[in-house]
Amino acid sequence: MKRLLDFLIAGFSLLVLSPFFSLVALLIWLQDFQSPFYVAPRVGKSGESFPLIKFRSMVVGADRSGVDSTSASDPRITRLGAVLRSSKLDELPQLWNVLRGQMSFVGPRPQIERDVLLYTENEQKLLTIRPGITDLASIVFADEGEILRDCSDPDLEYNRLIRPWKSRLGLIYVENQSLELDLRLFFLTALVLISWPWALKGVHKILCSLDAEETLIRVCKRKDPLIPYPPPGSPQVVVERTSKPPKPNSA
Repeated sequence: MKRLLDFLIAGFSLLVLSPFFSLVALLIWLQDFQSPFYVAPRVGKSGESFPLIKFRSMVVGADRSGVDSTSASDPRITRLGAVLRSSKLDELPQLWNVLRGQMSFVGPRPQIERDVLLYTENEQKLLTIRPGITDLASIVFADEGEILRDCSDPDLEYNRLIRPWKSRLGLIYVENQSLELDLRLFFLTALVLISWPWALKGVHKILCSLDAEETLIRVCKRKDPLIPYPPPGSPQVVVERTSKPPKPNSA
């Protein structure tokens, strides 16, 4: 049922939004006369790689810098790109990924292979379902760029501050998938553009109804500063981005 709905809604949306897509693509192309799309490999269900499509929000060749996490102050972001990223419009071309069955509307966000190689055994469960355009973490960390603003090593700080909670939220979705939950998350994602605090309250209600751990619920209120925390299934905070996850305690 979920796959059928994904296919029908994605196909209809692409048809209706095609004039808007054309306008955005033209505006991006007029900046530097380069491709308006950014296509990059991401890891999907069962660990299979697929080409994720976005509207290009950075200068051409930005991915060659070796930095994967993007802060709000990243000089690689174009002026129009900043608008697209803040409104999440850069994600719209992923409707094509949904139509092809590589993604779903709701599910854990797809990651690059370098980040997936750092997954703990617990986090590997995130690869048991199709990745999505939005999920709980997309709402809670809608300000990801601001969190990483001015960080000397945004990739490391992402793994220390955001990934621990992002993965936990993804695992909660994996364990509690339902059409009702998808509809609620779809609505809350749209609500982020109107009032992020209201959307966070909606996430709080969902987490409470699913009996999520108190620490995660508190963090997802986003009232306190984020501090380094171990990813799920690991006893240690990430100290370097290239390190392999330590084995969990045997106790």
